[in-house]
Amino acid sequence: MNNRKLTIVIPVYNEEESLRPLYAEIMKHIPDLNGLISGYELLFVDDGSKDTSVQVIKELAAEDPNIHAIIFRKNFGKAAALQAAFRAAEGDIIITMDADLQDDPRELRSFIEKIDEGYDLVSGWKFNRLDPLEKRLPSKLFNKVTCKLSGVQLHDFNCGFKAYRKEVVKSIDVYGEYHRYIPVLAHRRGFKIAEIKVHHNKRQFGKSKYGFERYLRGLFDSMSSSFLLRYYDRPMYFFGKNGLKLCFLGGALTVAQIVLWILGIAPAVHTCLLLGAMSFGLGFLSFMMGYLANMIVDSAYRDGYSEAHVKERF
Repeated sequence: MNNRKLTIVIPVYNEEESLRPLYAEIMKHIPDLNGLISGYELLFVDDGSKDTSVQVIKELAAEDPNIHAIIFRKNFGKAAALQAAFRAAEGDIIITMDADLQDDPRELRSFIEKIDEGYDLVSGWKFNRLDPLEKRLPSKLFNKVTCKLSGVQLHDFNCGFKAYRKEVVKSIDVYGEYHRYIPVLAHRRGFKIAEIKVHHNKRQFGKSKYGFERYLRGLFDSMSSSFLLRYYDRPMYFFGKNGLKLCFLGGALTVAQIVLWILGIAPAVHTCLLLGAMSFGLGFLSFMMGYLANMIVDSAYRDGYSEAHVKERF
């Protein structure tokens, strides 16, 4: 028997009708994991539901001692729910899945087997996605842009069905809308990532909790995650490079203005001189920002955050 524990994390927001069917479906497939795990826990995180989801979770927990729950006072978002679950999870392998019955528990074994191939994070790919077209098209665009900006080659960043080794979830912080970019955060830490096709079910109850505005937020987060991926531990590479360009531009404009003034083509004070001074000043400020950012990074590493880079010790 493999001496590992599995934690299944289920964020919940107004899913009262789907919780009992989801629990029954998970329990039907837990025996399929014999030989892969020695124990399991179901960790529900209620993100401020306004229906009876909390009551249903409490009833399930009273029936099954393997069920644990985190109940938020109000709706803080999926990223906050995952962060809380990751800090509380006791499993050696953590699998996240949505509570709306669209993720199929029969895929649990496939995720664990892929982890056992040597990967640290396995992301689901809803290959035959059964959502409306107005959700699928923006999602495809979002995935292509995120791939391009981050360099992480996945087909479906939005899929909440993922498996992680414990080391991954304990070393990353998820906030804002960054739950969509967990593979990017893990890639930045040097973890090995894979993707598997998963079966996707139609939503049976309720409606999607996300509107169109999430794509705008996603664009901003995509740019932020791309920046962090490239410059998180070397911010001077970004600020210094751009500062150097601005200083060169300012110097060139100033020299050009002086030459034009000497030749009598332009007066001593001209637009060219003002632009040169402004460019040089902005370049200097960019350098200063780079130095300050480097000091912050250096302080963070001296406080022990670089421990997240360590894969193992002997």
